[in-house]
Amino acid sequence: MGIFSFFSKEKKETLDKGLSKTKENVFSKLTRAIAGKSKVDDDVLDDLEEVLITSDVGVDTTLKIIYRIEERVSRDKYVTTDELTTILRDEIAQLLTENKTEDLEGFVLPEDKKPYVIMVVGVNGVGKTTTIGKLAYQFKKAGKNVYLGAADTFRAAAVEQLGIWSERVGVPIVKQKMGSDPASVAFDTLNSAKSNNADVVIIDTAGRLHNKIGLMNELTKIKNVMKKVIPDAPHEILLILDGSTGQNAFEQAKQFTAATEVNALAVTKLDGTAKGGVVIGISDQFRIPVKYIGLGEGIEDLQVFNKKEFVNSLFGE
Repeated sequence: MGIFSFFSKEKKETLDKGLSKTKENVFSKLTRAIAGKSKVDDDVLDDLEEVLITSDVGVDTTLKIIYRIEERVSRDKYVTTDELTTILRDEIAQLLTENKTEDLEGFVLPEDKKPYVIMVVGVNGVGKTTTIGKLAYQFKKAGKNVYLGAADTFRAAAVEQLGIWSERVGVPIVKQKMGSDPASVAFDTLNSAKSNNADVVIIDTAGRLHNKIGLMNELTKIKNVMKKVIPDAPHEILLILDGSTGQNAFEQAKQFTAATEVNALAVTKLDGTAKGGVVIGISDQFRIPVKYIGLGEGIEDLQVFNKKEFVNSLFGE
């Protein structure tokens, strides 16, 4: 059962505010593209293609969207530029729906997995530790018993930052001295969590940019050690991506999905960028559900990703 059974007015306002820069960017470009045109023709579609690509939707996803709109124009024979925004919204919403992932009602946990183990991956600077803290807050707010594991033992600042979040949220943290084996920290965290009847465990991992083999070996070792305590752990490997980096987020997604079995995404820092279109492209290209989006610095500003509300916020109801 989710914490939020509906998309509240407050959540909608936060989403609209967080995506305002992207919306303004897309609409200003779209307005210029259709200025003086009455119907959608090849020139308008060419301009629309440029709008989407420069909004960081990505080339492959943009071409899919343009093809869908071309089909619609061909079928309907005459489509006005006034209708273009509605069609664009509908086709993007349909594209995201084809990802075969359902929108969550809130921050949910499977009832048959306890503790539910989330291993968080991503490079330094994407908001990884902050996202962990905000996730812990949401689960704690739902009455869940949460444990944090500071397995990024290569940076003292990472352990310290996670420790600050554990105090702020009021959840226990398991940590070792700097330079300790990350797998050892994960092992201790799961043991403690299991002994204390935890509902959810969130494990931070090092955010260094490894070569692919080094990254794969390290993450595989952490996963294998977890399985000694909880055989099917980790249940979720959550990749954190910084939405403000645009196409660089695509590259990071490629690296991490090649190195480990990522099955969930969180896209952060969308409030400070006009590159929110990256969420559409990443969701489409990687077929991995975007579960969370970060829309601000506040502890409540991490939201469950709702495809319909996201598209409505960008292109209007």
